[in-house]
Amino acid sequence: MSKKTLTDLNLAGHRVLVRVDFNVPIEQGIEAISNYDQRLRATLPTINYLVENDCKIILCSHLGRPNGKVDEELRLAPIGDRLSTLLEMPVQSLHDCIGPDVKSVIDNLAPKDIVLLENLRFHLGEENNDPQFAEQLSTLADFFIMDAFAVAHRAHASTVGVGKFLPSAMGLLVQREVESMSQALDSPKSPFAALLGGAKVSDKILVIENILSKLDSLFIGGGMSVTFLKSQGYPTGASNIEEDRIEFARDLIEQARSKGINVHLPEDVVVSSEFSPNPSSMLTVSVDEVPTNWYIMDIGEKSAHGFSDSLSQSKTIIWNGPMGVFEMPRFSRGTRTVATAIAALTEATTVVGGGSTAEAVEALGLMEQMSHVSTGGGASLEFLEGKDLPGISALPEA
Repeated sequence: MSKKTLTDLNLAGHRVLVRVDFNVPIEQGIEAISNYDQRLRATLPTINYLVENDCKIILCSHLGRPNGKVDEELRLAPIGDRLSTLLEMPVQSLHDCIGPDVKSVIDNLAPKDIVLLENLRFHLGEENNDPQFAEQLSTLADFFIMDAFAVAHRAHASTVGVGKFLPSAMGLLVQREVESMSQALDSPKSPFAALLGGAKVSDKILVIENILSKLDSLFIGGGMSVTFLKSQGYPTGASNIEEDRIEFARDLIEQARSKGINVHLPEDVVVSSEFSPNPSSMLTVSVDEVPTNWYIMDIGEKSAHGFSDSLSQSKTIIWNGPMGVFEMPRFSRGTRTVATAIAALTEATTVVGGGSTAEAVEALGLMEQMSHVSTGGGASLEFLEGKDLPGISALPEA
């Protein structure tokens, strides 16, 4: 994939519209933004590059799902304040993203000035990829930079539409995402391992099918491991099973082993009497001893250390999905153990998918120790599946 990049354009002194993704969990309160600001920090290289080139910088993003209406709780001003702190420069947050008032502010920008447009999804035209809305955004700038990998799988006005009206390129964040994941997928150093978790097998089927032939080892944890364990005849208590994926799981294990791929399933699991952050009872049991009506909540300590030891032999690791119900602290130990082990592998290329996996790595303070942590959940998943992402495909070839 050879697309134009930031450095291919002569941006010096010009107005540059940058699509970023500042869709942080604002529902946790403004004070929590600093705890989940990976997406803001990931855009700093692009913004700083534009500052160094005396550009007039116009940032645009969505936040939440306001469904085309103004929602006071989803305004971007608090995000702008946090970005200003990170940049150690003023960031002016505007009250809309199009219109004469916005145009007036931008017409008066000086080189190095930074403005943040209001939530794009306050307008229906954004998610509808309305050409008129895209054209209105484009009139604000001379160039467009796509630096929002997390929404690159969405064909919206600000990801696909604007590029039809302005000279465009990918920003440094998107460039790094594409290069890091492409390298891991296309030319991985062997041994190559995939560590997959999260809730559902169905969410990862296309990823598995896309990478299986390249793998040396496949590790399966999280909720999806329950269906795999069921396919091997183990009891799974009251845990949620994807009945329509049992045969797939069984066939996958047979196929992988026939190719000489090492398949690692949990040997022990943490179970609880209720699916709750504070159940009345918790146990760690062998996978053949899961009690009836109990819930599998995490991989056990033996499994976590077994996964970690085996992963330490790998030179390339793709990880997508927590090992348990990580958001409940009592069931985060498996993810914590494995994440810490992966982070310590200084000789390996470690690529972490976005979404809940990235949040777990961020919460554990291990971001800097991974080779690459994606800013995109759905986008990274689709990339790993081998799909084209509209927000990247729409950019001009280099």
